[in-house]
Amino acid sequence: MEKFILKGGKKLQGEVFVSVAKNSILPIIAATILSGSKCTIENAPELEDVYVICDLLKSINVKADFKEGSIYLDSSCMVGNEEPDSELVRKMRASFLIMGPMLSRFGRVKISLPGGCNIGSRPIDLHLKGFKALGATIDLGHGFVEAKADKLRGGSIYLDFPSVGATENIMMAAVLADGDTIIENAAEEPEIKDLANFLVKMGAIISGAGTDTIIIKGVKQLKGVSYTPIFDRIEAGTYMVAGALTNSNIKIVGAEEENLRSLIAKLIECGVKLEIGQGFIIINGHDGLSPIDIKTMPYPGFPTDMQSPMMSLMCLAQGTSIVTETVFENRFMHASELKRMGANIKIDGRCAVIEGIKSFSGCNVKATDLRAGAALILAGLVAEGTTTIEDIYHIDRGYVCIEKKLKKLGANIERIQV
Repeated sequence: MEKFILKGGKKLQGEVFVSVAKNSILPIIAATILSGSKCTIENAPELEDVYVICDLLKSINVKADFKEGSIYLDSSCMVGNEEPDSELVRKMRASFLIMGPMLSRFGRVKISLPGGCNIGSRPIDLHLKGFKALGATIDLGHGFVEAKADKLRGGSIYLDFPSVGATENIMMAAVLADGDTIIENAAEEPEIKDLANFLVKMGAIISGAGTDTIIIKGVKQLKGVSYTPIFDRIEAGTYMVAGALTNSNIKIVGAEEENLRSLIAKLIECGVKLEIGQGFIIINGHDGLSPIDIKTMPYPGFPTDMQSPMMSLMCLAQGTSIVTETVFENRFMHASELKRMGANIKIDGRCAVIEGIKSFSGCNVKATDLRAGAALILAGLVAEGTTTIEDIYHIDRGYVCIEKKLKKLGANIERIQV
């Protein structure tokens, strides 16, 4: 077991380099199944979730080697009757993303119901609705789901909610289907566009990715390619908040304005000074934090993944701030941990009311999920005294060497083995 120990009060200074997006690379790795060939994913982040999905692919006869920042994958040895390791599937919800590619390429897939962070129900019904629209039959058993189709065929799918995972899974299922597929009310996240760009490089025909209507024209086969996914906008946003919270001057290299507009707008509203450049954003501190209201929404709205980190900043804004969480019903677990550090937060259903405090107090807290862990690190950076964060394996799922990057900026943070 490992912990983070932070001593707050240090100003940050310098540059921090953003890693490739976890939420891009996971579906892209899953999509390599479609090639039946060799693919290389470059600049891959060394994250627990990336290792888990590589091990998952190994369990279905895909060769997956992580060497010198690149992942080399070869799915040519797959025969189509493989069943992925159930323990690995239950470790991570993104494991369900192999279902679309396997169904598309082989016409059959059986998989355990997936796991992941306990931040809400996140049902898979939209994924299955899409597969059915493409002609698959679905069998839901005790703890598993199986989909079969002699040959998938194009169809029209309207998503009741613009689910990122469902949009990705349906896209991957549709690329080898007969005919055209239209996904309406599709997710518009940058990671959707990135996956589409990867599939197009493999030979798929896709238009509209990044909008609410995606059209996929089925092709006969895809080829292996090399590809570098986009930078992680949530990691970039976390360091932007770190600079703001510590009233510091830092440069976030890899932060793209186009993908961070909702966060930028809220930081400016809060009183944070920033400069935007080509491929970077500079945080120049603030002259006092103003209270703000945030409502999480599907992209291009304010990202639910930034709600937890942003709440740490809102706790130090003098006045009343309100957070409304519309995406996940159980994403305020970090609030009780922040309250242990002195935060004044009241939860009412999907709303959190935050009354500003002068400072956090260091204490022992637990990372209840990935983004909650980031929020606690941010609070610990400015807390009086020492903050100890347990269960940091959650944080390692989505942040590459976060303590090393923060230490390079001047933070007093250590990872210890206990």
